Amino acid sequence: MAPTVSVSAFSHCEAIVREHEPDRYWASLFAPADKRPYLHALYAFNHAVACVRESVSAPLPGEIRLQWWRDVIDAAQSGAQGDPVSEALIATITRFSLPVQAFHDLIDARVFDLYDDPMPSLADLEGYCGETSSALFRLASIVLADGRDPGGADAAGHAGVAHAMTGLLRALPWHLRRGQVYLPADVLERHGVSRESLTTGAADGPGLSRALADLRAVARDHFTKTETAMADVAPEARAAFLAAATVPAYLARMEQRGYTPSRSIIDLPQWRRLWAFWRTAGRWGR
Repeated sequence: MAPTVSVSAFSHCEAIVREHEPDRYWASLFAPADKRPYLHALYAFNHAVACVRESVSAPLPGEIRLQWWRDVIDAAQSGAQGDPVSEALIATITRFSLPVQAFHDLIDARVFDLYDDPMPSLADLEGYCGETSSALFRLASIVLADGRDPGGADAAGHAGVAHAMTGLLRALPWHLRRGQVYLPADVLERHGVSRESLTTGAADGPGLSRALADLRAVARDHFTKTETAMADVAPEARAAFLAAATVPAYLARMEQRGYTPSRSIIDLPQWRRLWAFWRTAGRWGR
């Protein structure tokens, strides 16, 4: 039985998602109303762990904060409560018997965010995206299937990589300003780009443009595979994947004239996002 949680805890999560994760928020409106609060709890938790670096002054306090979230996950069985997000998350894990290991893996992957270590390879980047974004798609799909296995592990894998890689490409200007590079070293080296050039202000150039084009192609390929794999997802769970529907539009924006990787802010007006969600929902038959 899920622990009793105040409506305000879920409302708090909804407010966080609406402000900080608009794609996930608007996509969640295509899910059944009774499941949305639980999706918001998952997404608010994800936002909290993704933003740990921004809230600490050094890696060690960040490690401590991530450990706090591990303790929250482990306390799910006992119903221990903390802040509104953790309360709502515990209720969600318990209500739908969500796999605790997936949360631990997601938190462990986020340790990378606390440091300025290089991303060694494209395979490492895909693995990072899988343990963070793909896991979240998978957990959300279980919620929409009311705790049952909805199938679609491949869909979650590909959707997560497409969504996270696109998000990292969009966030490139912010990451470079704080000396962090998620772009894989093997792709950069293939195009003659050094990590040092990116972090010292000499980022833009033909080599970086070619490297980013390669990464956009990888993200597009994963999105295409998501669409193919959607046939294996139970219909009631397909809305869990809709946050990835904006991937093609964001990637296309990066290919427009005037795009400067280290400075351009890639965004979409709200109507374009809603249009993408609506069209994709119809195509996927949610």
